[in-house]
Amino acid sequence: MTLGPNSLVLCSGTIGRDTSFRDRLAAATAAGYDAISLWGRDYARAQSEGHSDGEMRTMLDDHGLVVAEVDPAWWWTPGAPEIGRSLAEVDPLDVFRYGEDDLLAMAEALGARSLNAAEVLGGAWTVEDGAEAFAALCDRAAQHGLLVHLEWLAWSKVPDLATAWELVRLADRPNGGLNVDTWHCARTGTTADELRALPGDRVLAIQLDDAPLDAEVNLIDATLHDRQLPGAGELDLVGYLGALRAIGVRCPVGVEVFSDELHASGPGPAALAAAEAARRVLGAAGWDRS
Repeated sequence: MTLGPNSLVLCSGTIGRDTSFRDRLAAATAAGYDAISLWGRDYARAQSEGHSDGEMRTMLDDHGLVVAEVDPAWWWTPGAPEIGRSLAEVDPLDVFRYGEDDLLAMAEALGARSLNAAEVLGGAWTVEDGAEAFAALCDRAAQHGLLVHLEWLAWSKVPDLATAWELVRLADRPNGGLNVDTWHCARTGTTADELRALPGDRVLAIQLDDAPLDAEVNLIDATLHDRQLPGAGELDLVGYLGALRAIGVRCPVGVEVFSDELHASGPGPAALAAAEAARRVLGAAGWDRS
């Protein structure tokens, strides 16, 4: 399956982390998604449930799904691997337990389209250092047939679109680009006009989610527990999508709603609610890119 702008992706964080691989696929198929994203912990859980790589591929095929992206690549910045390894045993999200070898092997085994990169550990490196590191990540990912999209986070050393784009621009890799997450756009002050200034072919992933207009006191806690379904909050999702449509973005659209309330409804209802909400917003934005 080739994923394009009318492909809808069920992002891992939209349903509870304890969801089995089989139930994750069933929820995605029932709600009409074309693809899913997976974290390292999701793949490890599937293995612990007794599924081999071959069986996982067969299950994906049987459900009419592919893996859009694996998430998150946290190790790529200078000094990050050493810091991450030191945090692996005390990390409640099980992010740092899975490094580059793990995620690249997982991506290749399941035929993933892309790798989502983010900066989460800080350090003394410069933008030029970061661009060199991102270029190296793209080169390693290319050996596995993967695109790499960079996501900016307000509390990181890649705190806004300008910095993320500068890293991608300086790295200048054909498989490197940006991930536009609407929650992070809002919380970093990204405007539709700034998105409209990007080259459309360098936006490689979109993640839809919503939130109140006023920023929360604790952004990290809010992004992991209190996101809202697309259209349920106050963000200008139609404006963001309109800007991306105007520059000819052709990537698939993910729905990433980390929400304790949504997770409590169960994987099937959560996936369906997210899909229906995303389709309403995409329709309002005139997103049909066929």
